Amino acid sequence: MSFKIAVLQFMPLRKNVQRNICEIEKLLEGVKADLVVLPELSNSGYLYETSIDLEPYSENQTGEGSFLRALIAQAKKTRGIIVSGYAEKDGDQLFNSAVAISSEGPIANYRKTHLYDREKNLFHSGNTGFSTFRYKDVNIGMMICFDWIFPEACRSLALAGAQIIAHPANLVLPYCQNAMITRSIENKVFTITANRIGKEDLGSTRLTFTGVSQITDPSGEIRYRGPENKATVHIMDINPDDALKKNINSRNDLFDDRRPGLYRFLKNK
Repeated sequence: MSFKIAVLQFMPLRKNVQRNICEIEKLLEGVKADLVVLPELSNSGYLYETSIDLEPYSENQTGEGSFLRALIAQAKKTRGIIVSGYAEKDGDQLFNSAVAISSEGPIANYRKTHLYDREKNLFHSGNTGFSTFRYKDVNIGMMICFDWIFPEACRSLALAGAQIIAHPANLVLPYCQNAMITRSIENKVFTITANRIGKEDLGSTRLTFTGVSQITDPSGEIRYRGPENKATVHIMDINPDDALKKNINSRNDLFDDRRPGLYRFLKNK
């Protein structure tokens, strides 16, 4: 089957949700895709001193806030679903989250499991765990940025049936893009890493985001790598059914050959 995917990278501005919406709308003009993946924290930007500072630029997962409303409108134009990272507000708690949006509204929400560095000062640890949702007979999972360094994240999604893993990111370390080749191979899934570009400063902290958004297929082949510091959208067709084939050869199946009973150190560790 043919399934059209798109990966978008841009530079979200801190404390400027409306400008970020406008930039996404500009980049998606004329784009038609079954799945579009945007970077982590696309609504808010990244660096904040405290959660109190971030709270005005966050919104709940119901789709009533300005950012998710804008994504719903964009999903109507792209005629598919959009997965985007965003700062989520739930009562007095903030989460670093990813949402899957259709033209009808949110259909799935994931809260980042593995917080990176200063994020622990802003967000509560994610409590959703890893699961998939189904769109056009394709199983899709979500993870966020630093989740990449924990093999259990991709493996959990693959075991839950994910054919495509949507991976919004704000990467500052240089390792992820190469690591996602391995994540795709060891799980035989498509991965779409939508990274941001640009720099952010706050006090003595200065971050440079690495760009190079990437699409990798179940064989580990890099189907696309984006530029380091340019806002772009890349669209391509894939066959998600390729991710249903877990055999490596006639005698080895990636999942059937697993021996969980011997992975004793993984239990409750």
